[in-house]
Amino acid sequence: MAGIKVKKGDVVQVIAGKDKGKSGKIIAVDHKKGRVRVEGLNMMTKHTKPSMQNQNGGIITTEAFMDVSNVMYLENGKVTRIGYTFENGEKKRVAKSTDRVID
Repeated sequence: MAGIKVKKGDVVQVIAGKDKGKSGKIIAVDHKKGRVRVEGLNMMTKHTKPSMQNQNGGIITTEAFMDVSNVMYLENGKVTRIGYTFENGEKKRVAKSTDRVID
């Protein structure tokens, strides 16, 4: 599997699945499984027992991981692919549609 080109803090748009068309910020990346967790999207419910941290227990809603192929980088309201370029011996990420260096 090729490397994941999006990283934590990037704003992405979902291009497939139940949240298609929605956008959010990446809050976690699992490089081994090729999955990302996006803020406010792909919500799941989890039933928890009472514990020291959560005295009451109950039902908690939280973000679930989704496959990285279901999201695309969002730049100026448009989705774009990410490529790489070398500047002064450093590898930089580039938005393919605008050729603008991301970071």
